[in-house]
Amino acid sequence: MSGTLNLTELREGGIHDLPRVAAIMQEAFDARFGEAWTSAQCMGMLSLPGVWLVIASLAGADTGFALARSTADESELLLLANRPAARRRGIGGALLRAVMAEARERGAVRIHLEVRSGNDAAQLYRREGFDKVGERRDYYRGKAGQLFDAHTYARDLP
Repeated sequence: MSGTLNLTELREGGIHDLPRVAAIMQEAFDARFGEAWTSAQCMGMLSLPGVWLVIASLAGADTGFALARSTADESELLLLANRPAARRRGIGGALLRAVMAEARERGAVRIHLEVRSGNDAAQLYRREGFDKVGERRDYYRGKAGQLFDAHTYARDLP
């Protein structure tokens, strides 16, 4: 899996990339919200059938990743992260489109994702054709104990 967009290289990732994934999460996810997964959670997920990882690099440096899974005819974007210094360069969109393309290749006809209310990434998802289809009240718990709703988005994969 490779492609370019604004010098962005995309490649298939694996368990050997988990240290890079953890470093990107540390930078990308605000600790107030407790959204980053642990390396053990990522490793456990990657060991399951139907799960894949896409790594994005810009000018040779790993800047982002997407983790997704497919089962039957549906896929789910589990995580998408991009280092703050590399944002607004099309990397998030490139990762999302790569996940959707791979999901289609795996036979998915629909893709889902979930995002914390107030997360700026929702703008990207809406631009890429996702519609809000649900909400889970008080689903996420921040580091200080505050609760945040989860918004569920989905789109068909033509």
